[in-house]
Amino acid sequence: MTVSMEKEKNNFSGKLEKLFGLDLRSLALFRVGLALVIIVDLIIRAGDLRSLYSDAGVMPRTLLKEIANPFYWSINSISGEPFVQGLIFLIIGLIAIALLVGYRTRLATIAMWAFVISIQNRNPALNFAGDAVLRALLFWAMFLPLGASYSIDSALNSSPEKLPKRIASAATVALMIQIVLIYAGSAAYKTKSEIWWPDGDAVYYALNFDGYATPFGQFLLSFPEPILKLLTWIALWFEWLGPLMIFIPVGITFFRWVSVVLFILLHISFGLSFELGVFPYLCVVIWLVFIPTEVWDNWEKKIQTNERQGLRIYYDADCGFCKKVVYLLRTFLILPGTPLTTAQTDESIYVDMQEKNSWVVVDWQENRHFKWEALVYVFSLSPIFKPLAFLMGLSAIMPLGTKFYESIANNRKFAGNFTKPLQFRPLDVGPNLGLNIVVSLLLIYTLIWNVKGFVQQTYNRRQEKKQDFITKADKLFKRKTVQQLDVFSRVTRLDQLWSIFAPAPPRDDGWHVIQGNLKNGKEVDVLYEKGESVSWDKPTMKQFNNLYKNMQWRSYFVTLNRAMGRKLYPYYAEYVCREWNNKYEGSEKLESLDIFYMDERTVPPGEIQTVEKKNIMQKSCSDEQNNI
Repeated sequence: MTVSMEKEKNNFSGKLEKLFGLDLRSLALFRVGLALVIIVDLIIRAGDLRSLYSDAGVMPRTLLKEIANPFYWSINSISGEPFVQGLIFLIIGLIAIALLVGYRTRLATIAMWAFVISIQNRNPALNFAGDAVLRALLFWAMFLPLGASYSIDSALNSSPEKLPKRIASAATVALMIQIVLIYAGSAAYKTKSEIWWPDGDAVYYALNFDGYATPFGQFLLSFPEPILKLLTWIALWFEWLGPLMIFIPVGITFFRWVSVVLFILLHISFGLSFELGVFPYLCVVIWLVFIPTEVWDNWEKKIQTNERQGLRIYYDADCGFCKKVVYLLRTFLILPGTPLTTAQTDESIYVDMQEKNSWVVVDWQENRHFKWEALVYVFSLSPIFKPLAFLMGLSAIMPLGTKFYESIANNRKFAGNFTKPLQFRPLDVGPNLGLNIVVSLLLIYTLIWNVKGFVQQTYNRRQEKKQDFITKADKLFKRKTVQQLDVFSRVTRLDQLWSIFAPAPPRDDGWHVIQGNLKNGKEVDVLYEKGESVSWDKPTMKQFNNLYKNMQWRSYFVTLNRAMGRKLYPYYAEYVCREWNNKYEGSEKLESLDIFYMDERTVPPGEIQTVEKKNIMQKSCSDEQNNI
């Protein structure tokens, strides 16, 4: 092979690596963002452990068996006790923290994926688009080196081999394609409704849906109809074409950075316009993974001051605890390249270490810092945690900090017990042929599933059946041998359907009214203004938000008005009776209740809105008999 041919081959492979590769620092930021979203989501869900995840709530396990797919498994279903659910949530929280700091990152990611599926399967009435996105991201994250940068794993990396800045593998390609599927798949479903194209009324209908309403969304709804149509078409075409920017083979850095900025702005606008829980933040996290290597390199150059470049840290060679701590500090304070040296290598430094019973931090002007003051100085050089140095250095904090340091220094052996689980291990992010083959097969399976979902929905929505590709494909996917493959998708929850506001935004809007009949003969409002007289007027946005405390409750009340609602209502009614009667005594207890739905189906622009009162069910609160 000639030199020119070899050079051309290297250029081509380098181009492919840049096009399909992801920076390790971007993967780390993606990991941190993912973990933070999960932690926030867990905290929100934990506030409703009893109501939403135990047998004392709206979804006892007897009901779960009726409505759940038999292949949907859940660790949370091992017990219906709120206490057990609390323990499971605590374990999940600890795993999320491990993912956040990058400790045993791959293992933590696998466990996180399993427990997220477990929580979602425990109460399927709560699931919405954000849950499906989180499942998909965690699935492919299991195959990515999320802990190769800014993590405990990377801080304690014992491998002499320097890690690359960027990695390209079947897993990076799979994650990229998955992200395209989320957006383009949603756009494909939306094209099945004339509301999106060509009518352009989707934004109007979406903003009219009270379940997701925000003040900013109501403000947008006041815009002229042509502007709302334009916003609809822009959103649709951006979902089609926007994600493809990550595959443009020229100007890769430019188009990647543009896609990151545009999609972050898009999801910020969604978060302002609709109540979607953590979903907009999760979608922002998605695009952090595409921050180009050049952006990171430029940022690292800008933060390289004389002070940071001149920093040197010395620690006791006989103290394993001390070594781990300084390596962790260098990583998490983002001070790459800072020399970490044993004090025994420099006689003068060693003398100071023994005399002060302290690590030794040398600044760029050769001044030496010790104990807590040294820690304050190191924090002051961190591009992220510099503000903490101000607090740590306050006159009221310094003496306490110094005493804390001295206490640790005098009990290093005991303190080492806390870092025993943190071991120096080699990190390897190189290509793995076997893993690449497995991921490639999983990606093909996922693509087939997405095509299957699109084909089936398209076929089912047809009023006139045609003998074309869709019909032939639908027959193929309905064959028994092909359907047997569905088991794998159910178990792994790769059963994807990207249908948020698709094929059309919900128009079956309205609100529930629950009339409670007390034992003293009084009729009261059970939902909004508890204990007050029943009102049939539309609740205010404040009343809606008080009822829909979080995205899980929003999803639950939306699901009540879907096909699944018929099975949910009796158990919800029992829950309402039980909660009220546990709170009130004597004649203030509920004798019975009536659940109504005020159907306010959204009408086209310019038409008069109507409301239809529907009596959903009656429930006696003194027995277990349901009358639907």
